[in-house]
Amino acid sequence: MPRAYVCGTFDTKGPELRFIEGCLHAAGVATCTVDVSTRAHAGATDVAAHEVAQHHPGGAVAVLGSDDRGAAIAAMMTAFEHFIATRHDIGGIIAAGGTGGTALLAPGMRAVAVGVPKVLVSTVASGNVAQYVGASDLCMMPSITDVQGLNRISRRILGNAAAALAGMIRFAPPADTAASKPAVGLTMFGVTTPCVQQVCAALEATHDCLVFHAVGSGGRAMEKLVDSGLLAAVIDVTTTEICDMMMGGIFAADATRFDAIIRTRIPYVVSCGALDMVNFGAMETVPEQYRGRTLYVHNPQVTLMRTTAEENRRMAEWIAAKINRMDGDVRLLIPAGGVSMIDAPGQPFYDPHADAALFDTLQSRIVATPSRQVIRLPHAVNDPAFVAALVAAFHEIAD
Repeated sequence: MPRAYVCGTFDTKGPELRFIEGCLHAAGVATCTVDVSTRAHAGATDVAAHEVAQHHPGGAVAVLGSDDRGAAIAAMMTAFEHFIATRHDIGGIIAAGGTGGTALLAPGMRAVAVGVPKVLVSTVASGNVAQYVGASDLCMMPSITDVQGLNRISRRILGNAAAALAGMIRFAPPADTAASKPAVGLTMFGVTTPCVQQVCAALEATHDCLVFHAVGSGGRAMEKLVDSGLLAAVIDVTTTEICDMMMGGIFAADATRFDAIIRTRIPYVVSCGALDMVNFGAMETVPEQYRGRTLYVHNPQVTLMRTTAEENRRMAEWIAAKINRMDGDVRLLIPAGGVSMIDAPGQPFYDPHADAALFDTLQSRIVATPSRQVIRLPHAVNDPAFVAALVAAFHEIAD
C-alpha cells in the first residue's frame, strides 16, 4: 500500500521528523521513516541510513566512510536519489531540514514521479528555490524558525506541512479521463498564447494537451516528461528560453534544451515563438550594456529587450545544431510574418531585418532530410493559417 515517506537526518532532526510522522498517523496516513544521516546515532527508523547508503554506486563506504562532512552529505545525496528510484510504494514524500538537509534531500524528492505529493520544509524556502525545485512539482514551505526543536511556531509549521501532505494523499483527484488520450507537450508565452490556444482547441478532442510556460523551468519540465516517456509528441511553439540563455535573461534554458528530443526521437514540431525578446526584471534591473536597446515594459516586474539581427543569427546557429542531431520526425515551421504579438507592423518589436537573420540562418544551417524538414510560411505565429500549418505538420508525423 502507498505510504508517506518521512525523510531526513534523524541524528539532528529526529524530534521534528517524529512530530511530522505523528501528525500523519493522526490523519490516518501510513508512513515509512527514512534516515539519511551521515553520523551514527541511537534512533531507529523504518529504513536506516546504512540501507540508504548502500545504494551509492560506490557502496555504503563511499557515504559513511568519510570524515569530511561535506563529502559525506554529497555522497548521501547521490545514495538517496538512487534509493528513491527503487521504491514503488511512495504515496507522498515529506522532509524537513536546513541548508545541508535541503541540498541532500531535494534531488531525491525531485526524482519522485510528477503528481506524487512532495513537501519539503526548509530554512531556505523563502529565497530562490530554483536549484532545489528544478523541473519538478516539489512544494517547499519556509520553516520560519530553524528546524531545531519543537516550539509553538515549529509545531504549527511542521503540522501544517504534514496536514498538507495528508490532504494531498487522502483527497487525490479521481483518475483523469484524459489519461486515455495521447499526451502532447506545448510551449507558450503571453505573446504566443493565441497560437497555442488555437492548437489546443484543434487537438483537444483526440489528445491531452499539456501546456508549459516558457520561463526556463517550463522547458525543463516538458523535457523531463519527454525523457520519462509521458509525452507522445511535442509542439514546441515557443523557444524563447534560448534568447535568455544566450543574452543573460531571467527565463533562461540551459545547454540541455532540446536534448530530450534528440535522445527519444519523439515526433517534434518546433517553431520560433518569442525569439524576438529577452526577459529581464523591472526596468532598473536591465544590465547597463543593454540600456540603449529597444526595451518594452511588459509589466512592472518584466522588461523585454528586442533581439538584434546578430543575436538572431547566433541563436539560429545554436538551434540548428541541435535540430541537426534529431533523428526522429521533425518539422520546423518558420512564421515569417512575425514571431510574437509585438513583432508585427506598428508594434514595438517589429524588425523584419532581425527576423530575416533568424529565418535565413535556420534555413541555411539545418540539413533537410526526409524526416527533418523546414517549412517557411508568410504568416505570423498567432495567425490561424499558421496554426493550421502547425496542426497539419503534427498530424503528418504523430498520427
